[in-house]
Amino acid sequence: MLNYIWPILILASFIYAIFSGNVQNLNSSIFKSLESVITLSITLVGTMCLWCGLMEIVKNTSIMKKIIRMLRPVLNWLFPESKNNEEAMENISMNTISNILGLGNASTPAGIKAMEGLQKENKNKQKLSNSMLMLIVLNTTSIELIPTTVIAIRTSLNAQNPADIIIPIWFATIIGTVVGVISTKILIKRSKNK
Repeated sequence: MLNYIWPILILASFIYAIFSGNVQNLNSSIFKSLESVITLSITLVGTMCLWCGLMEIVKNTSIMKKIIRMLRPVLNWLFPESKNNEEAMENISMNTISNILGLGNASTPAGIKAMEGLQKENKNKQKLSNSMLMLIVLNTTSIELIPTTVIAIRTSLNAQNPADIIIPIWFATIIGTVVGVISTKILIKRSKNK
């Protein structure tokens, strides 16, 4: 649907600029936007590289094992059918930690590996398992302690206090995660009772 909407809007803006005599303004706004996009991209790539590097260092130290051990009781409750799948649980832990730290795209590789590990143990390959559903919900609603991507975007846009959104994000992500997990647990229980 968006493949049709965006071209129509772009074409309409060009036509409007031509008929209203604002072609010069259109050209200058295109180049200003390109400059903003490049600046924002460099900021986000830099932030992502920093966090990916830190996660790689942490992954190869004993710190990660301690964090995984701390998360294990919660993850065993969230993913009861996968608690014996060590590889999947380690990747779920990495993905969860990355999401909590607000690393955005940096958490994607661990999430994909976790999903592949969960698919290996899935009996019905055409249907998502309960653990796969829970992982999707956790990735969608994830609690974020440090919303690094949003802070980086606000910094690049010269916000006076780019980190002033942290407390509202805590409330929103905690409520979203609690509602998502409870809803998923209820729906999983209902589907088992049928």
